[in-house]
Amino acid sequence: MEILIYLIIAIVALGLGIVIGRFLLRQLLKQQEVAAQNKVKKILREAESKAEILKKDKLLEAKEKFLQMKADHEQEINQKNVAAAQRENTLKQKEQSLNAKIDNAAKREQELEKAKENFERQAEILKNKQEEAETLKSQHIVQLEAIAGLSADEAKEQLVSNLKEEARTNAMASIKDIVDDARLTAAKEAKKVVIQTIQRTATESAIENTVSIFNIENDEIKGRIIGREGRNIRALEAATGIEIIVDDTPEAIILSGFDPVRREIARLALHRLVTDGRIHPARIEEVVAKTQKQIEEEIVEIGERTVIDLGIHGLHPELIRMVGRMRYRSSYGQNLLQHSREVANFCATMASELGLNAKMAKRAGLLHDIGKVPDDNPELPHAILGMQLAEKYKEHPEICNAIGAHHDEIEMTSMISPIIQACDAISGARPGARREVVESYIRRLKELESLALSYPGVEKTFAIQAGRELRVVVESEKITDAQSEILAADISNRIQTEMTYPGQIKVTVIRETRSVAYAK
Repeated sequence: MEILIYLIIAIVALGLGIVIGRFLLRQLLKQQEVAAQNKVKKILREAESKAEILKKDKLLEAKEKFLQMKADHEQEINQKNVAAAQRENTLKQKEQSLNAKIDNAAKREQELEKAKENFERQAEILKNKQEEAETLKSQHIVQLEAIAGLSADEAKEQLVSNLKEEARTNAMASIKDIVDDARLTAAKEAKKVVIQTIQRTATESAIENTVSIFNIENDEIKGRIIGREGRNIRALEAATGIEIIVDDTPEAIILSGFDPVRREIARLALHRLVTDGRIHPARIEEVVAKTQKQIEEEIVEIGERTVIDLGIHGLHPELIRMVGRMRYRSSYGQNLLQHSREVANFCATMASELGLNAKMAKRAGLLHDIGKVPDDNPELPHAILGMQLAEKYKEHPEICNAIGAHHDEIEMTSMISPIIQACDAISGARPGARREVVESYIRRLKELESLALSYPGVEKTFAIQAGRELRVVVESEKITDAQSEILAADISNRIQTEMTYPGQIKVTVIRETRSVAYAK
């Protein structure tokens, strides 16, 4: 019985616990729900606050951007207004200038009308005087025939003979004066055009050698480049055609060869081999082949860039490749591509000054030395070979003639030809463009000074400006001012006839008198 009571009490307690637990659980869930709702409301309030702040920031940013755009727009409008005002002022000035020209033309027309009327009056007066002169001439002839006992025909023959001699003498003097004046005028105009051409064209100096230096980090790499029993050197020389000189020069290897393209291939190939570290005959042949292909692509790119820079269109692809190969050719130490670009710009400027076709002149100037590029190098002058190449690739006949005639190999048939010849001389003869062997250069300067020293009364001579100018110092007691002018002319004539030199040489004779006194 007691057990049953305890069981009933336990069941009742369990039920009460369950009821109380469910109540407490429900209360806890309500509290959590309220807390969650409060948290959600808080998050929503924070989100709304942030959204409001972000909205204000965006509005402020949009307003600033709008104000900036408005300011830029107003500035642009102001600039356009200023430009429009300037154009309007320019147009007004041109209109005023045109009106002034029209007024001047009207005045000139009136002056011409007056001159025409004066000329007609003078012509009428001259006609009357001519008729009177004819009458007097007839009377004079009759009197002369009576006095001299000669007929009019005989007197006329004697008079014509005398007049012929007199006319011949006067004509020779007039011809000499005209020729001298023409030479002076032509020289002035030619100098003007040449000077303007040189001044308007920027030039550079580029000197090419037959030797390239390949720098290395240390001398240990020399042994790897030489290889076992020199096999790497032999393979590299056989693949490139360049002599590889490995001597005691620290951290350097010398590449010797007359062909700049081969030297460049050898230099790039060596650089790749040393960077890669694998140096053996098979690898050398592979790298040289890749380098040759790269150089050929660069040659075409150089040619295309050159014709684009010069504004030359429609050039045959093979001619473009030859123009690119000029980069690796030299003439008397002057880079051939730089020389050809220079000549092209000179020709365009000079042709423009003379009213000729500037584009055709520029094209001919670029191609004038194209005959120096081909590898086969036939037994032909480079001017003739270049002309044949231009004809082969359908260039204009005037351009072909200019190329072939720029060294007087053929006769010039167009006005462009002498321009090419003159511009080629300007580019090659300017100071610093080309170089000579040092020995011949020094010998030429010594001969120049010795020639001037051979004249009596010459005290000192100095060849300066790389042989472009010769200064002659004379003794003032033995040479007068007038004699110094004659001496300068004599020295310049002897230099022209006895010496060979590029460009021109200026001879300056200096005569100085010094008077010294001492006050004691």
